[in-house]
Amino acid sequence: MSQPSRTRPSGSAVALSEAYDTALLDLDGVVYAGGEAIVHAVDSLGTAREGGMHLAYVTNNALRTPDAVAAHLTELGVPAEPGDVITSAQAVARLIAEHVPDGSRVLVIGGEGLRVALRERGLVPVESAEDDPAAVVQGYGGPDLAWSRFAEASYAIAAGAPWFASNTDLTIPSGRGIAPGNGAAVEVVRIATGAEPTVAGKPLPPMHRETILRTGARKPLVVGDRLDTDIEGAFNGGVDSLLVLTGVTDGAQLLAARPEHRPTFVDADLRGMLTGQPEVAENSGEFLCGGWTAAVRDEAFALDGDGEPIDGLRALCAAAWTYAGDGTCDLDAGKALARLGL
Repeated sequence: MSQPSRTRPSGSAVALSEAYDTALLDLDGVVYAGGEAIVHAVDSLGTAREGGMHLAYVTNNALRTPDAVAAHLTELGVPAEPGDVITSAQAVARLIAEHVPDGSRVLVIGGEGLRVALRERGLVPVESAEDDPAAVVQGYGGPDLAWSRFAEASYAIAAGAPWFASNTDLTIPSGRGIAPGNGAAVEVVRIATGAEPTVAGKPLPPMHRETILRTGARKPLVVGDRLDTDIEGAFNGGVDSLLVLTGVTDGAQLLAARPEHRPTFVDADLRGMLTGQPEVAENSGEFLCGGWTAAVRDEAFALDGDGEPIDGLRALCAAAWTYAGDGTCDLDAGKALARLGL
């Protein structure tokens, strides 16, 4: 049964950290970027945790182990245990274990996170197509991953080994900007082989299943910065989501979001977890939020009023998503977003 299209961000009378028992937090672009904490992240997460919210860190990045991620978070001032971290490496390892016999050899194209996750499932990581692997798994291996690794994957896939990918994110945020992600590397192997991988990571169901199995969340809130992974993953899992604007998604992309990419809530950063969310009201085709009024008039956005820029963006979302219905909004929002400084 299809879900109805969201036409505006939702409101909440209480803080999101009180309304939901578990925050399923993306890492890159939400908690940190380039290894450094994003502004307001440490304090916001600490306050949410002290209030009783369970924090779980869910990442499509398969490079680092949960131990390494937890240690990094703790170093940044966000205390975490390895069990609080769920990676796409863990999701893909479970998926592979369901398709090959226990103890099977798996060719690893990626980093230590994949190797640890495979061993956890009773599988044996190997490095060469000549090791007769039962499967190939590809995950983000960092900027120094050798080109020869893609050739090794291609040889094994051509010999008949099934191909699995932790995720297909084309980009990854870094301290210097946006860099190629695992999806770009997957494209290299796809071009060389003509094959299609089985993918585990967000936004696909295996990652959501892994997250729920490991956290036991009853009423989770997905918190992310990407429409095509975090928000679509929440949509596919039938759970609510909070988009923060500290990562790859900008205002124009949000206004043009397809129905499955429209978040439940929108906020500037992780401080949005600690507050209620304002309702977006409608009056005769105009959408009102926090002192702003937005509408679509004569095939263009109209934005009037004054207040917090994020409230103006929420009002614009309602106007854009209502106008687009089950499609995407193709109107130029440049002038309206410039007025908000977004």
